[in-house]
Amino acid sequence: MKVLLRNPRRELDVSPVPSVDRLLESLDLDRDAHLVIRNGTLVPGDARLAPDDVVEVRPVISGGS
Repeated sequence: MKVLLRNPRRELDVSPVPSVDRLLESLDLDRDAHLVIRNGTLVPGDARLAPDDVVEVRPVISGGS
């Protein structure tokens, strides 16, 4: 499975995992602090992943005044 990470930008090939939550756990990333985009679509934590998915993980950024 191809995983694109931001901040810093890098690309990883990881062993397939069954769900978004398990992917973030395997990467030691907090679910509440990251958005996951699969094949161009935002997906929830319980979404199932396929070995041929391209997944992008982006940190959640909030702020403003």
